[in-house]
Amino acid sequence: MGRKTPPFKEYPDWTTAKFWSFVRSGLRAKWSRWPPKFKKLNSAKRTVEGKRHKYEYKCAKCKKWYKGSEVSVDHIEPVGSLNNYEDLPKFVERLFVGEDKLDVLCKKCHDAKTKQERQNR
Repeated sequence: MGRKTPPFKEYPDWTTAKFWSFVRSGLRAKWSRWPPKFKKLNSAKRTVEGKRHKYEYKCAKCKKWYKGSEVSVDHIEPVGSLNNYEDLPKFVERLFVGEDKLDVLCKKCHDAKTKQERQNR
């Protein structure tokens, strides 16, 4: 099986693509604990009374209410790619944004937005 990208200079057992995927996933893992993300979720939350308390979240696009597992916090401006050292500063700047640059979207709206962004690239 051939390599699609050249070996990473500092660790040739990995391709360059694998290295940048590793860095990207590490940064995204840190973003998953980013406080503005949770503030945005809380601003879209309501309590639904029933047998027990549960929460629903309002999609910023379709305006419908969904369970927590059916929504995600989306960057209004796409974070973009991370394929080399030059991409790193802008990627981090666009990843770690304030609450005002995030939206809560249902899976259907998020998938449609992501598909459109990929077509625009």
